[in-house]
Amino acid sequence: MLDSIFRGLFDTDMTSVISVSDFLLCVGCSLVIGLLFAFMYMYRTRYTKSFVITLALLPAVVCVIIMMVNGNVGTGVAVAGAFSLVRFRSVPGTAKEIGILFLAMGAGLIAGMGYLGYAFLFALLLSAASMLYNRIDLGAGKKRALYKTLHITIPEDLDYTGVFDGLLKEYASSWELVQVKTTNMGSLYRLTYDLVLKEAGCEKELIDKLRCRNGNLEITVSRQETNVYEL
Repeated sequence: MLDSIFRGLFDTDMTSVISVSDFLLCVGCSLVIGLLFAFMYMYRTRYTKSFVITLALLPAVVCVIIMMVNGNVGTGVAVAGAFSLVRFRSVPGTAKEIGILFLAMGAGLIAGMGYLGYAFLFALLLSAASMLYNRIDLGAGKKRALYKTLHITIPEDLDYTGVFDGLLKEYASSWELVQVKTTNMGSLYRLTYDLVLKEAGCEKELIDKLRCRNGNLEITVSRQETNVYEL
């Protein structure tokens, strides 16, 4: 009776049926692997609850897809790829988020094929490597503190073309005006520069000199959202 409940409507005598015990074993192992990836991602990383939960469940989802197509990787990948047609109203993920999602899908695919030992080995090796790379700050570089985004608010009657180039040349090795927008009902302009400072810790001195040029209006210096060292 139990076997008939979990048997497909279109199964034949030539079709191999996954037993309930094997199904539960593969899904359970996939959930454990998902938790391993989730804890690995949380190590020295800012994260959201929804992303961690999704990451923990993803290997089990891929595992079930592969099992339901009887281990046919081509068909399973095609079915899983159909989910990419669903577009969510969210910002694009970082390189690390995309990478960990691929790792979770890979582990789920291996588990769905029935190679549970290889799935655990894959998860352990990749998790250890990721945590090690985070620990040693691989690819961080010593210059990441020099990449800044500068926002300068100026009066609408001030010609901003090249007006700050002299000061920026003094404190930055390179800079680029990336955005100009109006603010305060069009009475002010807000300039956005991406720049690379010559040395760290000179932000206050730069801001003090810029205030003399923009009428003591708002000036902010922040870390670049997308830096050269992250590309």
